[in-house]
Amino acid sequence: MKKLIVATKNQGKVNEFRDMFSKYGIETYSLNDLDTPMPDVEETGTTFEENAQLKAETIADFLQVPVLADDSGLEVDALNKRPGVFSARFAGEEKDDQRNLEKVLDELNGIENREARFVCALALAIPGKETIFERGTCEGRIATKSFGESGFGYDPIFIPKGYEETFAQLPSEEKNQMSHRSRAIQQMETSIQDILT
Repeated sequence: MKKLIVATKNQGKVNEFRDMFSKYGIETYSLNDLDTPMPDVEETGTTFEENAQLKAETIADFLQVPVLADDSGLEVDALNKRPGVFSARFAGEEKDDQRNLEKVLDELNGIENREARFVCALALAIPGKETIFERGTCEGRIATKSFGESGFGYDPIFIPKGYEETFAQLPSEEKNQMSHRSRAIQQMETSIQDILT
C-alpha cells in the first residue's frame, strides 16, 4: 500500500483522512504514529492556506518526505465569517470543542441568518518542489442547538445544505462523501496519486 503522512494530531481528522484515502489504496499516517518528536508548528497564518502550508512544509522539510496538511474551520456569515482560521480556539487558547460551538450558538442567539460553511485548505509539500494547494467547502447552516454524537468540532451544530440533520447525526460514510475535507481531497487526488506512484 502507498503511504502518506498527514501533519495532524487531531484524531477526528486522522480517522476521516484514513477513511477517504483508503479507497485510493493509500495508507495514512498522522504525527501521532511517528516515533520521532516533531517540531511544533505555530499557526500564524491569516488564511487557511497559509496555516496548511506552514504545517506541511515544516514537517516535509524535517522528514524529507511528502507531507499533506490541512487547515479547516467554520465560517458563519452573520458573524463576519468568524470563527474562520480561529475555529479551534474560538472560545480561548485551550482547544475546547464544546465551548467553541457554545460560543457560536450564543453569538447567533436571536439572529435569523444562520448560513455558514465548512472550509478545508489542503497543502501538499514535497521536498524540493513547489507546494500544491486545493480547497473544499461545504455549505449549510447553524442549528439552534447541538444534535448528534458523531464527528468532532462543530459537527453537532452544522446542518449541510439539503439536509435536516447535523454532521454529528449523519453516518460517517455519508458525511465523508460531501464534507469540505472530502471535496478538497478529490481536488488533490491527481497530485497525490502522481507523487505516490
